[in-house]
Amino acid sequence: MGSRQLTSGEKLNMKAVIYSTAICPYCVRAKMLLDKRNIKYVEYKVDQDNKAFEEMLKLSNGRQSVPQIFIDNKHIGGYDDLVDFDLEGGLDNN
Repeated sequence: MGSRQLTSGEKLNMKAVIYSTAICPYCVRAKMLLDKRNIKYVEYKVDQDNKAFEEMLKLSNGRQSVPQIFIDNKHIGGYDDLVDFDLEGGLDNN
C-alpha cells in the first residue's frame, strides 16, 4: 500500500468545525485564519439553524457568542482563542 503525501501545506487529520452567523466579522476572520493555515472546516450557521445553535450551546458549555471553534473535537473557543492557539503552534502541530 502506498502512502499519501500532503499537498502544499495541507493539514492531514486536522478537522475544524466553526459555529457562526451570517453577520459576524470575527467569524470571517476565523475562517480566513483557517484558510491561511490550509485547514479545512465545516461551518454551521447558528442564526439559520436552531438545531445547530442548540448543539453549539451543548458542546461549548453554554457559550452563546460566535464564532465557537472546535479543532479535532477540542473546544478552542472564539476568534481570540483561535489566534492564541495558533500563536502557540496549535494549528501547525498536525
